[in-house]
Amino acid sequence: MTGQGLSVKVGSITFPNPVMTASGTVGHGTELAAYCDLGELGAVVVKSLSAQPWAGNPSPRVHGTSSGMINSVGLQNPGIDSWIKEDLPALLSHGARVVVSIWGRSVDEYREAASRLAGVEGITAVEVNVSCPNLESRGDMFAHDAHSCEAAINASLISGFPTWAKLSPNVTDIVSIAKAAIEAGAEALTLTNTLFGMVIDPRTLRPVLGNGGGGVSGPSIRPIAVRAVYDVYQSLGPVPILGVGGIAKAEDAVEFLAAGASAIQVGSAHFANPKASQRILHDLQKWCRKHGVSSLSSITGVAHES
Repeated sequence: MTGQGLSVKVGSITFPNPVMTASGTVGHGTELAAYCDLGELGAVVVKSLSAQPWAGNPSPRVHGTSSGMINSVGLQNPGIDSWIKEDLPALLSHGARVVVSIWGRSVDEYREAASRLAGVEGITAVEVNVSCPNLESRGDMFAHDAHSCEAAINASLISGFPTWAKLSPNVTDIVSIAKAAIEAGAEALTLTNTLFGMVIDPRTLRPVLGNGGGGVSGPSIRPIAVRAVYDVYQSLGPVPILGVGGIAKAEDAVEFLAAGASAIQVGSAHFANPKASQRILHDLQKWCRKHGVSSLSSITGVAHES
C-alpha cells in the first residue's frame, strides 16, 4: 500500500498515516526513539505539559490490571519552557511530527500554557487535555461541563496552532461536551481519556495507588471509547476525531476508524511493547492490502452506513 493511501486528514492537517502515540504513554521527548522510528509515525503526542513544572502525585503511581492498567501519575511534567528547550529539538531531529498536550487547573492556566507555545517552530498541533481538575468548579473537570470545556478550549486558541480537545468518558452525555469543544474552536476531538477506577490490595485492604483512585486504560476500555467515537460522529456529523482507548492491534484501529475516527492514538500498549505504534502501523498496511482498501480514509465512518 502506498504512503498516499495511508494518509489521513485531521482538521486542517494532513498526516502520512493515522497512527499516533497517546499523550502520557511515551514521555515528553524521544524516550520511544530507541525502539521505533518516530518520523514514521503519524505524530508523537507528548505527555501533558503545564505552564509551570508540576511534581505529580505520590507513589505508587502505576498498577497492572487484568486487562490493562490503572495510573495516577498526576500529570507530572517539567513545564513548557523547559520542554521547549530540552525535548522539542530532539523530537524534531528524529523527524517527528509533534503534537503538544497541555493542561491547567483554571482557564487562566490553560491560556498561559498555550501562550508559551505561540510562535514556537516545529509544533504541528496542540491537544488540550480538559480531563483534569477544574479549581474554578471546586475540583470538577473541565471535560465534565460544556461551559467549562468551551472556556478552556477558547483560552487555548491563543497558541495559534490547530487545537484538539481531549475529552473524558466519565460523563453521561459526551456529545454535548464534544459539541461545546467544536463550537469553541477545536479542530478535532480526541476520544477518549481514561475511566475512573480503583484497585484495593486484599492484603493491606488499602488502595494500591498512592493517590487512592486513578485512570483505567487498556483493552478493557476499548468498547467504551469506540462507543464514544460512534455517538459523537453520529450526532455531530463527520467532525475530525482521534480515537484512543485500548488499541493493541491493527484490527482495533480499524474498529475506531469505522466508528468515525480519522486517526488513532496508541497508549497503554507501549508499556507492554514500546514498538507497539510502529507494529500497528505496519499491520494496518497489511490489513489494507488483505481487504483491498486503497485509501484508509475511505473507511472512516463506514459503520454508520445502512
